[in-house]
Amino acid sequence: MSGTSTENDGQGMIVNPKPRADNQDWDGDDADRADRLRFEEEQAMIREQSEARAARAAAEARKSADAAVAASKKKASA
Repeated sequence: MSGTSTENDGQGMIVNPKPRADNQDWDGDDADRADRLRFEEEQAMIREQSEARAARAAAEARKSADAAVAASKKKASA
């Protein structure tokens, strides 16, 4: 690398090609609908996993609370 300022290697240049007529991306086309559907499915899966984790945590908390009540009843009766 020569390090001269006259060297034009393309670094730092902004390239903004004009879209060709055969390569137009239209809003609302099939690809956009598929992306939206995939995103909605992923969000639903994340929501289901979150709800399952919350239900599992609630069940564990209920189980430990029930065990604590049973232990205190057993201790009080002894």
